[in-house]
Order: sequence, then C-alpha cells, then structure tokens
Amino acid sequence: MGSQGGFYQSKEFLDLVKSIGEARSKAEEDRIVLNEIDTLKRRISEPDIPKRKMKEYIIRLVYVEMLGHDASFGYIHAVKMTHDDSLVVKRTGYLAVTLFLNEDHDLIILIVNTIQKDLKSDNYLVVCTALNAVCKLINEETIPAVLPQVVELLSHPKEAVRKKAIMALHRFYHKSPSSVSHLVSNFRKRLCDNDPGVMGATLCPLFDLITLDVNSYKDLVISFVSILKQVAERRLPKAYDYHQMPAPFIQIKLLKILALLGSGDRQASESMYTVVGDIFRKCDSSSNIGNAVLYECICCVSSIYPNPKLIESAADVISRFLKSDSHNLKYMGIDALGRLIKISPEIAEQHQLAVIDCLEDPDDTLKRKTFELLYKMTKSTNVEVIVDRMIDYMISINDNHYKTDIASRCVELAEQFAPSNQWFIQTMNKVFEHAGDLVNIKVAHNLMRLIAEGFGEDDDTADSQLRSSAVESYLRILGEPKLPSVFLQVICWVLGEYGTADGKFTSSYITGKLCDVAEAYSNDETVKAYAVTALMKIYAFEIAAGRKVDMLPECQSLMEELLASHSTDLQQRAYELQAVIDLDARAVECILPSDASCEDIEVDKGLSFLNGYIQESIEKGAQPYIPESERSGMLNITNFRNQDHHEASSHGLRFEAYEVPKPTVQSRTPVSLASTELVPVPEPMYPRESYQTPAPSLSSDARSLELKLRLDGVQKKWGAPTYSPATSTSNSTSEKTVNGITQVDRASTANSRACETYDSRKPQVEISPEKQKLAASLFGGSSKMEKRPATAGHKISKASSHTVEKSHVPKPSTEVASEKTALVQQPPDLLDLGEPTVTSSAPSVDPFKQLEGLLDTTQVASAVNHGSTSKSADIVALYAETPASTPNKDDDDLLSALSNPSMPNMPGGTTTIQQKQSSKGPNPKDSLEKDALVRQMGVNPSSQNPNLFKDLLG
Repeated sequence: MGSQGGFYQSKEFLDLVKSIGEARSKAEEDRIVLNEIDTLKRRISEPDIPKRKMKEYIIRLVYVEMLGHDASFGYIHAVKMTHDDSLVVKRTGYLAVTLFLNEDHDLIILIVNTIQKDLKSDNYLVVCTALNAVCKLINEETIPAVLPQVVELLSHPKEAVRKKAIMALHRFYHKSPSSVSHLVSNFRKRLCDNDPGVMGATLCPLFDLITLDVNSYKDLVISFVSILKQVAERRLPKAYDYHQMPAPFIQIKLLKILALLGSGDRQASESMYTVVGDIFRKCDSSSNIGNAVLYECICCVSSIYPNPKLIESAADVISRFLKSDSHNLKYMGIDALGRLIKISPEIAEQHQLAVIDCLEDPDDTLKRKTFELLYKMTKSTNVEVIVDRMIDYMISINDNHYKTDIASRCVELAEQFAPSNQWFIQTMNKVFEHAGDLVNIKVAHNLMRLIAEGFGEDDDTADSQLRSSAVESYLRILGEPKLPSVFLQVICWVLGEYGTADGKFTSSYITGKLCDVAEAYSNDETVKAYAVTALMKIYAFEIAAGRKVDMLPECQSLMEELLASHSTDLQQRAYELQAVIDLDARAVECILPSDASCEDIEVDKGLSFLNGYIQESIEKGAQPYIPESERSGMLNITNFRNQDHHEASSHGLRFEAYEVPKPTVQSRTPVSLASTELVPVPEPMYPRESYQTPAPSLSSDARSLELKLRLDGVQKKWGAPTYSPATSTSNSTSEKTVNGITQVDRASTANSRACETYDSRKPQVEISPEKQKLAASLFGGSSKMEKRPATAGHKISKASSHTVEKSHVPKPSTEVASEKTALVQQPPDLLDLGEPTVTSSAPSVDPFKQLEGLLDTTQVASAVNHGSTSKSADIVALYAETPASTPNKDDDDLLSALSNPSMPNMPGGTTTIQQKQSSKGPNPKDSLEKDALVRQMGVNPSSQNPNLFKDLLG
C-alpha cells in the first residue's frame, strides 16, 4: 500500500486527493475517479482484508460518492463495518452508511438490529454514534422499533446521550408527529435538565410544538422567562459564551418562543418586558452575534403586546443599524423597521430619508429589501413618490421574476392609494409600457373598468375628461415602436369605446390608427381581434348617429384579409363587422349602444321568457316538468330500463320448439288443482293498462314488494292514444262467489270505462305499483299473488266482465294465453312459460265448437262440473242468480268466446267456462262492450260467425 501519510492514511490515498485537487478539467477528474473505482472494486473484494485497510477503502468510497460517482458496490461493506466491535471502525461504518443510504434504502433493514444493540451499549460513545445514525436513517416504519430505547436514554447519566436522545425524538416528530405525541411531557421535563446543552436542545422541539398550539404551553412562559434571565445574567458556564455573549443561540431561541407565547396576550407579555429590556441594555452591539440577539429582540417586541419603552429601545437599535456602514446591518435595520411599523407607523417617518438613501445603494439585495419596506410604508400621502421610485427601479432591472413582483406591487399600491384617476391611468400606462407582458391580465381588466365607470359619481363632465385624457395618452403611446400585447388590448378597447366620444378625433383618424395596430402586430391574433371589435364599435356609433360611414382602403384590405383568415375568431369578427355596416341606425343602436359597457347584465335564471311556450305545450297535452327534488316518490325508470335490457337479452326471440310438457307444478293456492299441459298459442300484443283499486287485506306496499315488474319485449308505446280497453275495472265492481265460481257485478262499468279512456290517453311517464302488480300477474307473477283475498276488486280480464278469480278458481296458464289473442301477433316471449300461473286440467270440450253453439246446455254443464264432487249442485249454483237467455245470445256468445276462450282439448282434463250473464231486453253493457270490441278489431262484425275473427287473428 505504500508508506503511511498524515492522519494514519496511506500515501496512495493522499496522492488520490492531491491528484483530484490538481485536475485541470472535469474530464481529467472523472478519469481519475473512474480509475479509483476500478481499483476499489478489485481490492474490496479480496478475502481477509484487515480492518484498517477496509476502513480506508470505505473512506475512499465516501470520497468517490462526494464527487458524484456511484459507489454502491461498497455499501454492503459499510453496513458490515457497523457490526464491528472496534469503536473507530464502527463509527466509520455509521458515518459511511449515513452518507451512502437514504431512509428508504433496502439495506436499512440490516442496520436496525445493529442500532438496537448499540443503543443498549455500556459505552456512551457507541450510544451517541447509534443516536446519530437514528436521526439520519430511521424512517416512519422503523420508528417503533427504536422508540422505546430512545425514550429510556432521556434519563441516561451522560448529558451528551440525553441531548442526542432529545434530537432523535425531535427527528421522529418531524417524520411522524403521532408517534411521539404522547411524549410531550418528556420535553417539559428535559427543559429543567441540569445541563444547559440538554435544555437548549429541548427548546427546538418545544418551539415546533408551540408554533402549532400556543395555548397549551402558556404555563411555560414563567419558565422561559426565568431561563432567559439566567442566561442574560451570565449564570451559565463560560463554555456556552460566544464572542463574550452568554449562550446567544439559546437566547435567540427563547426570544422566538416568547414572541409566539406573547402574541396577543397582554398578561404573558407583561412578564417578558423586564427581561427583554435588560437584553436591550446589556447586549453588546459591537459584534455580529450581539446584533443578531438585538434583532431578535426587535422581532419579539413587534410580536408581543406593545410596550412604549420597548418600542423606543427597538427604534434606537434600528437607527444604529440604518446609520451603520455595513450593508448587513442596514439590511437587518430595514427588515426590523418593516416589522416595527406594523405597531408604530410613526417610526417609519423618522427614518424615511435613511430608507430612501438605501434605495440608492449599489447593493441590489439592499435595494430590494428597501422596496419591501416602502411597500409596507405606503399611504395616500407618499404613494406618488414611492410608486415612481419603484417604476424607475423596475425599468432599470432585467430580472423578469423580480420585475413581475415590482409591477404587481406598483399596481396594488396605485389601486389602493391613488390620489386621482388621472394619476392612476398614467401610472398604469407606465407599468404596462415597461412590464406589460409580465402584468396579470386582471390588472388590464381593472383599468378598463375604471375608465368605463369613471369617478363613480354623477359628474359626467369629470368622467368624460378622464376618458378624453386616456384616449389622448393612448394615441401618443401608439407611436412607440414596440408595446406589450396586454397594453395594446387596453388601448384598442379604450379607442373603440371612447375614441370619437368627445368629437376631438374623427372616426377616420381612429380607425386608421386601429388598422395600423392590426397591421403592425399581425402575428398577435388577440390584438387583431381587439382592433376589429374596436372598428365595429366606431362604425356602429357613426351609423347610430346618422353619419355616413366611409371605410378607409386599409380597413377594407384588413377586412378582406380577415375574411379569409385561418382563425375562426377573426373570421367571425370580420363577418360581424360587415353585417353591422349593412344595418340601419335603429338596429345598430340596439346591438351596440353607446357607453353601455358598465351596464349590469340581468340574467334570468328562471328562463321566464319560455313560460308562454311551456304553457302552450302543456295545453297541447305535454307533461309538466317535475323537479328532481320532488321525484323521491317516483319509481326509478332507469332501473326498469336496465332490467328491461337484462331480461330482453336473456329472454330474446326464441325460434326453437317448445319443451316437452312438464309434470304438475304445485301452486300455493288454497284450492287443490289438477295438472295441465302447456300448448303453444299465438300471442298477440294488447295495450296494457293499470288501474288503482282498493287494497285487500294485505297492504298495497307489502304486495308491491312481493311483485317484480317484467318488461321483456314490451314496446315503449302501449297502444294508440285513443284506444280504450274493452273491459274495465273500477272501485265499485263487486264479486259474488257461488260454489267456488266468482261472478262480477256490472253495476258501475260505465264510469270505470270513462276513466280508462282518460288513462289510456295519458303518456306513460310513471310506472305505478299497481301497474307493476298487473304486469307481474300477466307475465308470470301469479305464484306471488296467491295470498290475495277473494274480496279484492282487482280484475285482470280483457274482454269480459265475467272473470274467474284466481285466488278461488284455478285458472290454467293456457287460459291466460288464450286471453291474449288479438289483432297483432307478438312474439311469445311476453308469456313466461317457465312459471305457470296456476295448475289445472286441460279442457275436454273444443272451444270453437262452443262458439258455434254445437254443444247443448247439458254438455256445457257437464264440462264445467267434470271432476267435481256434486255435479248437479254446481249446475244449480251456476244458474242460481242468472236470468233467462236474451235475444242477444249469439252476440254474447261471440263476445264471450273472444274474451274468455279455452285451450284445445287434452286428455283427462276439464274446462272452466264462465256462464255469461244476460237480462231481458237490450243490455247497455253488452252494447258498450261490443262497440269497444269493434274499435279494437277495426272490423264491423256483420255476421255472427266467430270464424271471421279467427281468420283475422291467423
């Protein structure tokens, strides 16, 4: 390795440091470092390397990393060195690891166990080394692994360990405040530590805690004041003095804490007055550290409750700072004066000349700090001087960032303290002229609003003078070679609004200037847009005044250019200008009224101008709009649409053959039923209607929860608007049950029919629960309906008032299918064949033969009562309340056959046939039903042969 050099390092390492220092270029330095990396890679991988050599290799790796090169190949060796028993090697390893690794590095997990072991070491130097590593390497996830041991070290006999433990807890607080929130009491205890170093270290976490929550630490004011008093009286050991100042850094930290605790608290502030005054008197201002303590005293005085004597002492110190030849002291005096004028503005007036002198200082940093002070000192009496100085300085600098800051402050001061509108406009012109592109666009809008609004009073003469002066100044400024875009926008707007208002300048002169602007700044589309709009205003004002408009040749060429522009905005503005010129004076005056830019625009949020249209639409049958807030009781149509889409996809149009007849499906109805087989029947589509009926013993809400609306295959529009169902149900309809067969009274059918006609014409907006129940019963929901009592007035028959109640007499699904025979054949997916309504036997009598009157009464009665216990009793009960047949027997047979047909014969089955009701003489109800049937069919039944309708139905 060579002979040993200084600090027990090899000559090779010293030569490396020397060669790097003598390198003449970055390339030469990189070449040296890369050679060193190759050498270290080769040597560090050798076996059995002595600790002393490995220590030097790690130090050389640190040197390589400091020069910006990668030394990650040696990280693991640095981690291994932290496990060594030798204190020197261990400290070298910890130093290298803290420099190599960050808290999220993968190798951190290998160091945590070593740190835990070292924190328990008997050698306090090892403990201090581990605590230094804790502050650098422990992240939020590994804090719980070492936190208990760090807390135990707060009571370590060595003050250095206690101090570093406080520092580690402070670091934990920065990483994860919640992890040490329960340890605040430990900071309070360490504040009373016998060692000033531990006490001084405790001030740092306490300052952070007090910054977040001042009120929780008000009780410590007396303690902090006592400590500060002892420090100021030099009761601390001499070791803490710095340039003959007693513990100045502890004093500075204590003054910062007292400033927080005394802010707005008179009682707490009064306990601080004495000790702060003592520091003002005793502090040595001949040294920088003494001036630092005095500056912190001024900051504390400006924060706590004001005290005249302390303010006077602070003013004297500030005066000494400002009169000093040192730029550092002047800078500190300017900053301190800016703090003190918040509570005592008159102090600034005493030092105004000294502050202005700082503006002429060649030190640019001092100038900027002085402008910050001037910004705080500005009022209506000195705003002109200060803003002029700031604008002059803004013109002289090239730093766009600071120029933007100065410009924004000039604008703010001018808006707040402007002595007159003329001065404000002139000031804004200077700001826009020299920093226009750096000024916020809102400033331009504010300037235009000020010119439009004027003085805000009823003095029209003053307003017109203001606008005339603005126009004159902008016409002069247009002669400048280069102007910012934002400023040009303001100029074009003002010239367009007020260029010809006072009559001093003709429209030709103003339009010529605007055309020159558009031509000179042809690359700026925004400026050209403002110029075209200004031209439109001037021509509009001329037309409204009844004067003839003569467009200049340059304006015409500009319009021709813009009409073919690639910018749609410029094209639109040019076409609008052409359209405005061709209008008459009255129309132009309505479109572009003169001096109307500040008029309030009334926004009709209720859109009341549409009331007439809405009323007319409602009278024509449109539904009124229902606000969303009032739709809580309505059903969610979207859910039904989603369900419709889902079921339509699962129950689409089926072309395959029907399944083999299934065995008997047991229903939950109280009447025992026979089995039936399903026969495919063409299924036409009828318009579906829903009716509100009195609820049976179960509540309608309870039944609506049991039912499920099925809309698969249903068209969006159910039937023609003028269609009325042939059979109605009403609240007054009554039922009579004879031997298990329900008969329906026709007492109030006429009123219910009128209601149905009205309901059928209403748009289908709301799907009521009753409609859900009806749809569920029609589309396979009968299994959920068997609990409905026999007294319910809810009927589902379509063409006959003689309806069989499902809860008493089993109604086969084939009968439900046969009830749906009508004009238009619908795909059979509307009928839920997988869920039959009830189970019953198939009919034994051909229904078409019944329609043609081929069966006699005995056969019909036999078919009705087939399979029952007492046939003769059933027949007698069937005709117990039925009068003799009427001459309209054939018509009634036709209606009954169409409204209540039975399925074709199947072996071993029976057919349930409802005997029609008749009375002597013409029956009004039958006539109404016949008329409704005619409207349904669209054909006048001229013959009594029902095969005519069979042919129509296919």
